[in-house]
Amino acid sequence: MNDTSNLSYPGSRRIYVPGRLYPDVRVPMREILLSDTLLPDGSSHPNDPVRVYDCSGPWGDAAYEGTAENGLPPLRAAWIRARGDVKEDEGQERSLRAAEETPVTQRYYARRGVITPEMEFVAIRENLGREQVFKAIYDRYPNAKSRPDEVAEALETLTMMPRPSELEAQEGFGPSSMVARDRLDHQHAPERRKGCRMPAYFTPEFVRDEIASGRALIPANINHPECEPMAIGRNFLVKINANIGNSALGSSIEEEVEKLRWAIHWGADTVMDLSTGKNIHATREWILRNSPVPI
Repeated sequence: MNDTSNLSYPGSRRIYVPGRLYPDVRVPMREILLSDTLLPDGSSHPNDPVRVYDCSGPWGDAAYEGTAENGLPPLRAAWIRARGDVKEDEGQERSLRAAEETPVTQRYYARRGVITPEMEFVAIRENLGREQVFKAIYDRYPNAKSRPDEVAEALETLTMMPRPSELEAQEGFGPSSMVARDRLDHQHAPERRKGCRMPAYFTPEFVRDEIASGRALIPANINHPECEPMAIGRNFLVKINANIGNSALGSSIEEEVEKLRWAIHWGADTVMDLSTGKNIHATREWILRNSPVPI
């Protein structure tokens, strides 16, 4: 296998987007740097960086100096304890359990109307900066009639996520009327059933409502505080899973952590550990401690 000590993303930089409801929320993103556009007259036009989803966790931050032996920082530990509904599980190292009879899941909080730090984290990550674009346009051009054509076109592009009812009401609606498949903003024809309603941009309240309804979930085990919040659901970005695991014939704990790092480096949103053979529990403990994505 290849060495993971120098994994990097050339031509890009790691940034962090802060939360508003919870100021200690810092959502990692990656900005891909673009070269200037050369114009026919010989001049050039600068291009802003393109912001993309980054699920590599602390391992994707050039300033991070941790080791696999120490594991990742417990990102969500303070959020979990601040809710006051967990306690140490006696006799179990690094193990928490519910302090009372109530669940300690994101769906339980969502159904009670609570927006957690995890939900705001998800909203910021799913947006990829779309909310800031909307705000910049509306702040500068509050009157629709005053917006230049290129701004109006940008808004139209950003809002190309209509509800199924709006599409179905159009004359001649069908799969062929959707955006062409070779377009980056292509969408499949929506399922004709209740609940398919991806918004133009995500808010923490939208995330909470989707989780409360059962249309989405945030895998956020209280005993995996290293895990960065992410959402799986019909109204969120598509997620990619990677399968890793040792066997009774070969592989070691170190090699499994190396597989994990390669998986998240190339964009795995979740990782499934299919280890077999001896030392399964030790292997999984190491993977959990080093994984910023759900296992």
